[in-house]
Amino acid sequence: MIYYVEDDQAIRNLVLYALTAQNLDIRGFTGADDFRDACLREPPDLVLLDIMLPGETGLSILAWIRSVPELRQIPVMMLTAKDSEFDKVLALDSGADDYLAKPFGMMELTSRCRALLRRPAMIASNNSEADDTVTVGCLSLSAKDHRAFAGNEELDLTLKEFELLRKLMGSPGQAFTRARLLEDIWDITFVGSTRTLDTHVQTLRRKLNNACAGAGDAIETVRGVGYRLAREEKP
Repeated sequence: MIYYVEDDQAIRNLVLYALTAQNLDIRGFTGADDFRDACLREPPDLVLLDIMLPGETGLSILAWIRSVPELRQIPVMMLTAKDSEFDKVLALDSGADDYLAKPFGMMELTSRCRALLRRPAMIASNNSEADDTVTVGCLSLSAKDHRAFAGNEELDLTLKEFELLRKLMGSPGQAFTRARLLEDIWDITFVGSTRTLDTHVQTLRRKLNNACAGAGDAIETVRGVGYRLAREEKP
């Protein structure tokens, strides 16, 4: 079940119609109160949030989701007219897993929703296998426990940030193309700009550096290709 919080009735009805037509179960909400009550009664599998809402912003609702243990791991995508890089970084740093600016295409929205809905099942399947703890420099990551550390500090990562770090740490020194990362992490053939990936890398670097000085520098940009994790921690 997908929960969608949007105060604009025309936009809300359009999204509800489009996703329902694609056989996705979705329920719409105009504000925070009814949404919170519904989440506590029946947690959704995915949340779509507008940022600019009357009374309480989508970022405030996102913070609440991440503060409730039973809801913390639910994927959240922001759907909003605020499309500056600052707004995207702020939302991702606050715990959003994806960000789609208005106006958006219904096909891309559907693809991204399906990708986010598949992620928890894929992680559960991977975590049921033997633990594949990886350590590179001051970074360590356990897929089984779904925990990552920079130095002695545990990282507070979104679902996408965790999967991105896991991908890079799994093959230190290997350069991954943007297209490969977008397909492997977002589980779709990406449509449109690659800024989603670049913005996730930017926020991941910041979180690593805040936890362990210089750790974020280990994620290197390979010009004209994509990204890689340095084989050894940078001095």
